Parts: sequence; C-alpha cells; structure tokens
Amino acid sequence: MKPLEDIRVLSVTVFLAGPFLSMTLARFGAEVIKVEMPEVGDPIRNVGPFAGPEGIHPERRTDEDLSIRFLKRSEGVKSVTLNLKDPDGRQMFLEIARQSDVVIENLSPGSMKRLGLGYEEVAKVNPGIVYCSIAGYGQTGPYKDLPAHDHQIQAMSGIMDMNGATDGPPTRIGVFVGDLVTPLYAAYSILGALRHKEKTGEGQYLDASMIDTLATLMFMEPMEYVLRDGLPVRAGNDSRGSATGLYRLSDGDVIITVGTTTRLEALFKVIGGEELMEEPRFSTPTDRESNIDDLRVEIQKRFTRFNCADAISRLEAVGVPIARARTLPEAIEDTHFRDRGTLKPMRRHGSEEPIEAGIISGFPIEFSGGALPQLEGGAPLGHHNTEIYSSLLDLDGAKLNELKKRGVI
Repeated sequence: MKPLEDIRVLSVTVFLAGPFLSMTLARFGAEVIKVEMPEVGDPIRNVGPFAGPEGIHPERRTDEDLSIRFLKRSEGVKSVTLNLKDPDGRQMFLEIARQSDVVIENLSPGSMKRLGLGYEEVAKVNPGIVYCSIAGYGQTGPYKDLPAHDHQIQAMSGIMDMNGATDGPPTRIGVFVGDLVTPLYAAYSILGALRHKEKTGEGQYLDASMIDTLATLMFMEPMEYVLRDGLPVRAGNDSRGSATGLYRLSDGDVIITVGTTTRLEALFKVIGGEELMEEPRFSTPTDRESNIDDLRVEIQKRFTRFNCADAISRLEAVGVPIARARTLPEAIEDTHFRDRGTLKPMRRHGSEEPIEAGIISGFPIEFSGGALPQLEGGAPLGHHNTEIYSSLLDLDGAKLNELKKRGVI
C-alpha cells in the first residue's frame, strides 16, 4: 500500500527532526528527494558509529561506510547534491519545486528565505506548494533566532521541570521528544494541507515549532491546577495523587496503576494490607492524597516479599494493571516488536543483507488494506543525482559533469 505514491517531496533537512519527517512521508510511498550540500551532505553523515563492508566501527573505514544515525533517519529517501548558494543551484531547486507537491526544511529560521528559496519564492513558481518549516521555536517570536537543539527545547519548554524525582533536579526525557514528535505533528498537518489543496487548489505555509509541540504534550495534564494548588510538579515514577507508581520487589521493579478505590482494595488484598483501608490516613481518596508518601511506604513494605512473576500473576488476576520495568536489552530481544514490524533489521542501500546488530524503527501502525512499502536503506551522498536531474530537469551526462566540476552538484 502506497497512499502517497503520487506525492513528490523536496527535503532540505539535517540532523533529526526534518529527516524523520522525510522518512515518515517516504514510508507512505511519497517520493522524497533530500537536497544536500556537495561533498558535505547532512552533518549527521559524519557522526559515528559507521556501518560498511568491514562491519560497524567508531570511525569510517571505507568510502562505502555510512553513519548508523543517518541510516536510522533516511530509509526510502533519495539523495541529491545541490549548492543552493549558487545561482544555477537555486534555479535548479526552484524547477524541481515547481514539479513537487511539498517542500520541507529544518534549517535555522530565515535561512531558506535568505537563499531566495523561501515559501514566497517557491509559491511564485508553484502556487499549490505545501511548504513546511520545522524550527526549535518556530519562525516568529522572541526566541526564533536562538540555537535550538532538543536539549535546549526541553529545558525552555518546562518539560524537564515535570520530569525526574520530586527532590531531584530537572531531568531530560531520554529520547529526543521534541525532535521526534514535532515531525509527526508536521506529517499530518502536511496531509491536511494536501487535502485542502485537493478541494481548493491552494497551497500554504506550515510553521512547526518544537517548543510549542512540547507545550501541547505537557498541558494534556491539568498542570495549571497543580501549579495553582502549590502541588509538586515533579512526580518521578509515581502519580501525583495516588499510589500508582514504581515498587521494588525481591528480583526487580514493577509499576502498577491503582488510581481507583476498587483497584487499591484489590491490591491491599493481594499484598496482605486489608487493614490499611480502615486507617484514617487512607480511608478516603482525599486522605490518601494527603498522606500519599506514607501509603507508598506501607505498600512497599508488603511488596518486598514478592518476586516479579508472583506479583504480576496475582495482580493481573484481580484486575490491577502491572508491568515489570524491563531493561533496554530485555525489551530489544522481545519478539513482539519484530513480529509486528516495529523494529526491523537495518540495511545498507542496495543490499538485502542486514547490518550486524543494527535496528531501524519501523512504523507502529498496521493497516488492514496492506503493508506499507519496503524501502531502501539510506542512500550514499548524491546517489540519485543522475536519476533526478535527468528525469526532472532533462540534463544529460555532459551537463551533469560540468555542474559537478563547478561545485553546483
């Protein structure tokens, strides 16, 4: 199934957010053409470890070696080289944009406009273009020109203040959540804009902001009331007002959800704490919330005599949600993810042989209408120059060689 097979995307993207958006659209069948600087390419190409004919190594050993990080972010994306600072390069970009449906970029705000390739310039040659920019703070506002990688965005958004132990420091979420969720918002915004174009013929500009994305995630919880009432913002592995949270057992950790009285009573019965419900400190939800630290201590004392398997079996039987806190090596070996295609073997471009121990994230939704396309691994720099420039710009080998010598491609 290739729902976007008639969509062409021109991508000027680097590092993570933009490339992840490119790969997401490619996974739905779009033709995605990544424009990279000649001889340099996306800076992430130069960040190890590298995979090649001699295996995986911290440093590049052969010309065929590609960065593992690049491979994880580039499945199904075509690579061309083009110097956008060169007048001929700009003109070539505009001609390809004229024949495209979508332009995406995640350079510093204003960079594409300064090159003469912003939305206004592209819309002049293609009024129906959907043009999407991703930036840390968006294209407007007082912070737009600040350096903005995921670390700074997590800090500035306040999400680090929500994360970590109550008595600990602000803590960064362990994945690049701003870099990864913003492209997902952008992907379905692009689809909405394309649907609008089908109805009206109008293209439009989409301004995606990483910090705004994190704000929308944070305030899905009633944090304004937490602040108003002076409650702790940070809850670590626990819930702010219930016994839900992480507990240490004899052979590991489990996390349980007991936000209702019924579930709490079931938990008490299993762990031998029925009398706790009769204690004034814990008899009502308000009492329990006021004495939540004491309640967790009482539960933890009774949990220590259980191992994980026993606790999971007993609590599942009475309807209390529980899961063992697995290590990353344990999770990575779970066949669930491979059976569903969530994790797949990493491959080099043009090869069916998997890279040793290499994993690439698949797509986490299954379609009853058919599987999404199997895509090529990330491409070497400029691998698709001849294909794209000959088919879209009608340039022959002699002209391509001339442009290469001049540093245009």
